[in-house]
Amino acid sequence: MWHALGLIGIALMRQQVPESKLLNWAGCLMFAGILLFSGSLYLLALLNLHWLGMITPLGGVSFITAWVLIAIFAAKKPHQSRYTHARR
Repeated sequence: MWHALGLIGIALMRQQVPESKLLNWAGCLMFAGILLFSGSLYLLALLNLHWLGMITPLGGVSFITAWVLIAIFAAKKPHQSRYTHARR
């Protein structure tokens, strides 16, 4: 559930900064993580194919990488104060 909210957050941030490659990669990795992690677990539970368990960590790595990219984006974004124009 948190990753779906993260994907929504990425979409909202992309509206503000559509040219951000970090957010583009974060969104793709978050979506891939949802498919790989959750999808492999659902299929493992339904079909009992044990080799699907080897795919699950790839989804976890995708999630972690996406969250790291979001953190890097937040750290790199210049802080805009609403009081900068009043100090002239």
